[in-house]
Amino acid sequence: MHNRDAVFLDELCPKLRVRRWRQSLHKYTGKSCIYCGKPSESIDHILPRARGGLSVTENCVPACLSCNGHKSDADVFDWYRRQRFYDPRRAMAIRAWMDGDLRLALRLL
Repeated sequence: MHNRDAVFLDELCPKLRVRRWRQSLHKYTGKSCIYCGKPSESIDHILPRARGGLSVTENCVPACLSCNGHKSDADVFDWYRRQRFYDPRRAMAIRAWMDGDLRLALRLL
């Protein structure tokens, strides 16, 4: 088979591509929730899909099931400020993540 004829597994299986992308998000934070720091078990849309949020890296963060469920469709910063585990550094990290500056976001976590 020539290179031009090669078919990549990701192209044949979009679910595999999504799974790998989701795993890469968890690796960024060391598998910890961006909001509270507990182990992340899900991916949260910062701007919820119900409010027009897209499934892109800048809008999707690792989150524990508790934070993901409690945040639901709320504005991330309104919700986060009301949490007992609120941390201004994490709030800045979330903003940096949304702005696409993952390097800064990870330094702040």
